[in-house]
Amino acid sequence: MDKQNNRELSRMFQYAGKYHGLTILGCVLSGISTILSMLPFVCIWLVIRDFIHVLGQGDVTFAVSSSRYACLAVLFSALSILLYFFALNCSHLAAFRTATNMRKEAVHHIVTLPLGYFDRNASGRLRKIIDDNAGLTEGFLAHQLPDLTGAVVMPVTVLVLIFLFDWRLGICCLIPMAVSVFFLKQMMGGDNAQFMSKYMTALEGMNKEAVEYIRGIPVVKVFQQTIYSFKNFHAAIEEYQKFAFGYALKCRIPLTGFTVTLNGTFVLLIPAAMLILSAVSGQAAYTDVTLDFLFYSLFTPVCATMMNRIMFASEQLMAAKSAVSRVEAILQEEPLPESDSLQIPKDASVVFRDVSFSYPGAAEKALDRVSFEVPAGKTVALVGASGSGKSTAASLIPRFYDVQEGSVSVGGVDVRNIAKHDLMERVAFVFQNTRLFKDTLLENIRAARPSASREEVLRAAKMAQCGEIIDRLPDGLDTVVGSGGTYLSGGENQRVALARAILKDAPIIVLDEATAFADAENEHQIQLAFEELTKGKSVLMIAHRLSTVQDADLILVFKDGRIIERGTHGELLAGNGVYAAMWKDYQTSISWKVGKGDTNHD
Repeated sequence: MDKQNNRELSRMFQYAGKYHGLTILGCVLSGISTILSMLPFVCIWLVIRDFIHVLGQGDVTFAVSSSRYACLAVLFSALSILLYFFALNCSHLAAFRTATNMRKEAVHHIVTLPLGYFDRNASGRLRKIIDDNAGLTEGFLAHQLPDLTGAVVMPVTVLVLIFLFDWRLGICCLIPMAVSVFFLKQMMGGDNAQFMSKYMTALEGMNKEAVEYIRGIPVVKVFQQTIYSFKNFHAAIEEYQKFAFGYALKCRIPLTGFTVTLNGTFVLLIPAAMLILSAVSGQAAYTDVTLDFLFYSLFTPVCATMMNRIMFASEQLMAAKSAVSRVEAILQEEPLPESDSLQIPKDASVVFRDVSFSYPGAAEKALDRVSFEVPAGKTVALVGASGSGKSTAASLIPRFYDVQEGSVSVGGVDVRNIAKHDLMERVAFVFQNTRLFKDTLLENIRAARPSASREEVLRAAKMAQCGEIIDRLPDGLDTVVGSGGTYLSGGENQRVALARAILKDAPIIVLDEATAFADAENEHQIQLAFEELTKGKSVLMIAHRLSTVQDADLILVFKDGRIIERGTHGELLAGNGVYAAMWKDYQTSISWKVGKGDTNHD
């Protein structure tokens, strides 16, 4: 555990880069500031001592030295504040750089990861890990680390001052601090030592569900499923509450003991002073014991402050170490390996040979010995029930994941032997969940090929049947879409995605439920766009609406990760198998909808 803690702290400082020295300087200045902050208490005690001597002996020379001690108290306080100010300036500069480097390194790393990683890790969770944990680390380095340094330096100074005047009264101050350390270890040790990691996990889960819930509000409202849709978000809140509430209950007795012990020093100090007074004789001895008692009375709150700073700094240290370990977990995710012997595909054909694949952590195979071919310039459709393996097969072509068995080839070359950039240039995607940036429609389409001219974007948009969308928008192609701009319907979003694919002009097209959210009018427009998009291209099409696949050169029927039927539309209907039954059900549903729409009410 200590090695793990040291590694996390070392990694935290490495993120500071050349600003690492400022962190050290800030800690040194904070330590000196802490020592200086305690000297005014000694000066105040000296002033009180001289004042008592003036009253008792009438010697005004003591008043002169009192003024000097008072000035020293002000000077030490001012120097302490000034040094602490410079310490925080140094620590803040280093903290800002550390947080920036953490965010940059994490973001630069995740863009190298395969797209399958983002299927397993929602955007809300990744944002929470990268942004919030970098912020936690920044707060620790900027504020808590200088305070923690001061809290470490302070006990040494305290021990010196405690035994400087009367060791017996010093022990009375030391005993409560020792007991408070016992309660502090109860709060920070044992099962509670792992609390921060679990607490952060619960926070990430709640953040993820919040983002997903907010994104799904339009669908929730359409289907009036508010209570059910809130279920996952509510469960995440309950999980967070369980950890937070459980930790509070575990800490209530130790925290109470910690607070009472620190503030109960006088329970020992007063009786000890009375016993010492009873054992001495003479006015001078009484005066000395009284002065010592006054010093420890002034100094006791400093001890309580010191222990509170240690407690809060220790808690923040736990949070910062947990934050670093979570960012490090992202950085330890390995990108897909790239071959040393890269090859260039000779055409746009796609071949699956005995492909088997399981998702990370899954017990069952998503694909089991799947083999098929998409010849260059041909269209192959994948149909089947949800979870049958269609989308999984499509995701293996651009290496969202790598196969565990068999191979996926493009142009006669295993995709693992094609440069990642080259492979992505050869494949265009249209997914059922289309993402538009908060930007102009022009830039949303041009994302497929940033070097494209405005005329090329407009031509691709018109080929994707987006002409009437552009005419309707207030600023045409320059209209901002998405949050803060104009919202498009699901079918319109997919036509924009088709425009991207047309502009990219890749030889291989993957259409994954591209008409999923389209109404009848939008589906017709999308079908027209398909014709433009797929001319002369190799197309892998996934669809539930069988009307979109009946003209495919080959139809593959998936079930439980296997291909159970293959052939053209006519061949599969003649075979009277699973596809024929699916087509019959589809036709029945269409006739039912048409019949319902044609019902007359006399």
